[in-house]
Amino acid sequence: KKRMAELRDELLFRQPESTHRGDCPICCLPLPLDKRKSNMASCCSKVICNGCNYANQKREFEGKLERKCPFCRKPPPCDLNGEVELNTMKRIEANDPAATRQKGMKCYNKGEYESAFKYLTKAAELGDYEAHYHLSRMYRDGRGVEQDSKKEKYHLEEAAIGGHPSARYTLGLYEARQFRFDRATKHWIISANLGCDESMDMIREFYSKGAASKEDFAAALRAHQASVDATKSPQRER
Repeated sequence: KKRMAELRDELLFRQPESTHRGDCPICCLPLPLDKRKSNMASCCSKVICNGCNYANQKREFEGKLERKCPFCRKPPPCDLNGEVELNTMKRIEANDPAATRQKGMKCYNKGEYESAFKYLTKAAELGDYEAHYHLSRMYRDGRGVEQDSKKEKYHLEEAAIGGHPSARYTLGLYEARQFRFDRATKHWIISANLGCDESMDMIREFYSKGAASKEDFAAALRAHQASVDATKSPQRER
C-alpha cells in the first residue's frame, strides 16, 4: 500500500510537458489558458486560437470566399435548423471526447446535472482532462451525484496529471489546508510552470512568508513567464 502511494505521487508530481488544452491545430502554438482567446469549431470539435480564426476570416473576406472551418474546411453547421446539435450528437456517438464534454457542460449550465454527469463521465473515460476537472466540482457540490470528497480529489488528481493548471492549483489549496505546505508548493510550482497566474501568486505569497525558497520562486517565475510567452504571436495579439 505504501509503495502504491509512492508510485501515485511520482505520477502526480511529474511536470506535464503541456497544459490539458494542447496546441492550436493550425499554428501549432500552445493554446492560451484563457478560453476567450480560442474557440471550439462546432463542425470538428477542434479548438482553434483566435489568431488563426481571425486570419481565416480575413482571407475569406478579402477573397470573397465561402465561410469554412480553418481546420476541416467544411462549412460550419447552421444553428437555426438544429445542425449544431445534430452534428454534436454524431461526434458523441463517434466517441469524440471534446464534443462529449461540451455536451455535458451545456447540460450542466442548464441545470440538467444528471445528464451532465453522464456525458462528463464518458468524456473523462475517453481521456478528457477538462471533464475530470468538472466531475471533481460535481462531487464537491453534490450536483447530479452524491457528495464524495475522495472522488472529488481523485478527479482533481487525474486532471492535474493531464496538465490542468486550475485542478493542480486547487490541489495545492487542499494540501495547504492540511498544513502540508511542501506538497502545496510542489503543486503550485508545477501549475505556475504551465502558466497559471493564481499558482504563481501563491508561490509569491509563500516566498514572502519564508515558506518557499528564493530558488523555487525564481525558477517558477521564469518558467511561468516562458509558458505565457509561448502562447503569444503577432497574429494572436491583433
